[in-house]
Order: sequence, then C-alpha cells, then structure tokens
Amino acid sequence: MGSRRESRAWFATAARAAAESGDGQLHAWVLARAAMVPLNYGAPKAAAGLAERARHLAGHRPTAAATLAAAVAARAYALNHQPEQARAALEAADVLMDRLPEGERSDTWLTYGEQKHHVHLSHAFTTLGDTRLAYASQERALELSAPTSTMTRTLLNIDAAACSHHDGDTEQACRRTVAALTALPGDYRTGLVRRRALDLYEAIPAQHHREGAVRELRDVVAS
Repeated sequence: MGSRRESRAWFATAARAAAESGDGQLHAWVLARAAMVPLNYGAPKAAAGLAERARHLAGHRPTAAATLAAAVAARAYALNHQPEQARAALEAADVLMDRLPEGERSDTWLTYGEQKHHVHLSHAFTTLGDTRLAYASQERALELSAPTSTMTRTLLNIDAAACSHHDGDTEQACRRTVAALTALPGDYRTGLVRRRALDLYEAIPAQHHREGAVRELRDVVAS
C-alpha cells in the first residue's frame, strides 16, 4: 500500500517481540522482511544493513530465514551498485536454498519456497543487468505463482519489461509495463507496483521522454 512509516513501526514491534521470544530464526526472518521496506522504496543501503543483521542472526544453517536474508541482501547490494557483494549474496542464497529442508520450503508466511526464491532472483538479476538469468527466474516464478497472486505477477512482468529496456527495446519495455498496470484494478496501482514502474520510467534517458510509449508509461504511472 506504500504506507512506509506504518510498515516500519509494525516491523519494529515484531522485531522487538521476536527478540524477546529468544527465537533467533524468527528474529532474523522479521529483520529480513523489514529490510524489504527500504529496499522497495529507495534506501538500499539501509536495506543491506538490515539484511546483514538478519544474516548474522540466522547463522550458517540452511533455514528459511537465512536464505531469505541472503536473497534480500543480494537485491539491496544490486540496487546500491555493489555487484560483487550482490553476486556473493546470490551464491550464498542458492547454496542455502539447495540445502533447505523440505519443511522450510512449504508455502507459508514463515517458510521460503522455490517461488519466493525466484521472485527475489528475478529482481536481483534484473537490477544487475543479467537479463538471461532474470528471464529464467521470471519464467519459473510465474509458473509457480497462483493466478490470483496479482501483485507478484505484476512485479515479475515489470522486471521483464526492465530487462527489455536493458537489452535496448525501451518501447517494448514501456508497452509491457503499461499493459501490466492497466490490467490491474486502480487500488493495486499504488505502493510497490507504482514504485517499480516509476523506477523503470526514471531509468529511461530524458531524450526518449517525448516518445509515445514513454509518454504513455508516464501518464499511467501518474494516474
């Protein structure tokens, strides 16, 4: 919904409760989830700090919290233009994912299945400009995402559009993003979805802003 202040406040409450419970994995999970607020809204350095705190708490055992924390750290480093750190975190996330016990892979809020993994990989690889790997993760994540997972599927489509822009087809990128946004009910075109589409628009050089497809994207994001 884009209510960042409220989100941060509730995550702070959750982190305090998790710490008081003495459950290190739960505390790490909350911090990794909390890191996604600054990650998604323009503060990747803060996100990396939270994700690294989560990684430290989770330790080296293959748990859902440790895997999530590594994946979120990778995304934060990619957004912060630290590709070496991003790739190291991606490698760590993949190693943990391969060793994750079956009970940690089920589809619940506190677990970390293959679908979640590829959603994170999609964004990390898209940000790094590794479009081949990004497309592969997008395809797999879409296969594993329910048709009712509206926001997730839209974000994956915007990632794919960003890959098109990176590969030189800005018109296709804009048209694909516009199609993804206009397919949504109005209430869904806010918060994270709007932020991700705006990130794409802002990545397009100013000399292209008069082109029809780019103007259409600007108008849809602004509406």
